[in-house]
Amino acid sequence: MADTDLDDAYANARHIPGAEGFPPRWEAAAAAFRDGLAGAGRAETGLAYGAHPRERFDLFRPAGPARGLVVFVHGGYWRAFGPGTWSHLAAGALAHGHAVAMPGYPLCPERRIRDITRSVARAVEAAAALVAGPIRLTRHSAGGNLVARILMADAAPAPAVAARIARAVPISGLFDLRPLMRTAMNDDFRLDAEEAAADVGSLLEQAAQLGLEPDADDTQDAFTAMASANELALVIDRDRAQRYDDFLADAADLAALVYVVAAPRATYP
Repeated sequence: MADTDLDDAYANARHIPGAEGFPPRWEAAAAAFRDGLAGAGRAETGLAYGAHPRERFDLFRPAGPARGLVVFVHGGYWRAFGPGTWSHLAAGALAHGHAVAMPGYPLCPERRIRDITRSVARAVEAAAALVAGPIRLTRHSAGGNLVARILMADAAPAPAVAARIARAVPISGLFDLRPLMRTAMNDDFRLDAEEAAADVGSLLEQAAQLGLEPDADDTQDAFTAMASANELALVIDRDRAQRYDDFLADAADLAALVYVVAAPRATYP
């Protein structure tokens, strides 16, 4: 049975005035951005990395030779959105000389989260074949989970590609899947105790490899500690949803945030 309090806690948009207006604005800005890059011959859209219709990615190239690749994995509770909603958020990394890949992936309930993770790993491999140099991974919410998971051995891309991953910045990610089993969304996720525990187990194993001893009952804090120790993540407090989504409304600020994944440490705020 679903926990209505948890359902409400995960439904950020319910608590943000005018939330329904955000996606149309994002999509309009993304379309304009793609059109501009396409006119300059710097956008390749709908590149296939698998057989499923959603296993496609968009690739945006900088004005000059690429210094490396940023992979931007969209969120949406594994159930919504696609790369075409977020194209304009490539601006920051592009301006600093990085190519940007934005993969789509099959959604729940058609696929389970573990299957989506494998799709994203394949997308990283396909994009890496087109752009040389170091790879940076980023995005928020479900995308943050997917970025974190493909850093781990059981879900990583091919070894030669995994070795090129220089940094990952999962933002406000859904790292502990166990509470989601008690939400109505689990009708789509189909998470069971074994799958959720396996995801958490991989997370804790990665923390142990970093010499940390996180509390297994507080995995969210464990991931934050792990990420801080390894300089992997910028974690935004999900309880500050109003301010966060106000921030997300500003494409220029978003582009700057996305660039954090590609920037040298000295430029961090």
